[in-house]
Amino acid sequence: MMKTMIAGLVAAMAITGAVANMGAATADKDIVDTAVAARSFTTLVKALQAADLVETLKGAGPYTVFAPTDEACAKLPAGTLETLLKPENKPKLQRILTSHVVAGRVTAADVAKPARRRRSVGPR
Repeated sequence: MMKTMIAGLVAAMAITGAVANMGAATADKDIVDTAVAARSFTTLVKALQAADLVETLKGAGPYTVFAPTDEACAKLPAGTLETLLKPENKPKLQRILTSHVVAGRVTAADVAKPARRRRSVGPR
């Protein structure tokens, strides 16, 4: 059941193409502040809080987050997000979220290049 929900999360992000490169956070704002200011990543911010990853992303970076918008998250199968946000699913939520974070600054041009292995951030 959980694998289906996780697959749904990944599919919803891929199908909508709702991926934002927030690696360009300014010196004044970190990734989390940038997501909050954009106002279209409230679900992501809620998930980061539930996964205890806010402080990690507020730490020394730079980090790039390939983040689903609220619109993309709304396309998840019913109950998926609610289930992932439960405390008992925190490790799974951390794995999902950290798979969308890479250490360093990644630009759109970098993403268009052939795939290369990047180091993700957070628990494995």
